[in-house]
Amino acid sequence: MPDRDPTKHVDDIAQLATDHGFSVGAAESLTGGAVSSALAMGAGAAEWYHGCVVSYAPTVKYDVLGVTPGPLVSDRCAVEMVTGAAKVLEVDAAVSTTGAGGPGPEEGKPAGTVHVGLYVRGEVSSHQLMLDGDPGEVVEGATEKALGLLLQAMRSAVTSPDV
Repeated sequence: MPDRDPTKHVDDIAQLATDHGFSVGAAESLTGGAVSSALAMGAGAAEWYHGCVVSYAPTVKYDVLGVTPGPLVSDRCAVEMVTGAAKVLEVDAAVSTTGAGGPGPEEGKPAGTVHVGLYVRGEVSSHQLMLDGDPGEVVEGATEKALGLLLQAMRSAVTSPDV
């Protein structure tokens, strides 16, 4: 199993947020707060990190984030979670995680299926990942990958000619 570092992208996210005025938030299910913990470690987080909605229970997804009932291990859910988080937390950059952490399948999806939603200055996207390992390793891997994807999207937003 490769070494995973859930916080490896946080310094770069913190620098981008500081330099380019991003406010950052998260919505988590699968990762249960690990993304939030990593972001809170970033330099100057009090200035740019607004917080997280940990929506492990489906009712929290529905009632707080505005997710529509249906499959929760899906890109649709990740997108609705991240869009809801951006609104609730009043941020212009957000990341969400949902999926099947294991050890068994969920909603017919194999363990290690992860969906990441991204919201950066109005642009929304989703990514499906397939991660190996036990539930703890899946959470660590999902946290690292989700933050890496957030970093890429933030970098794209500041280098885009539309900005």
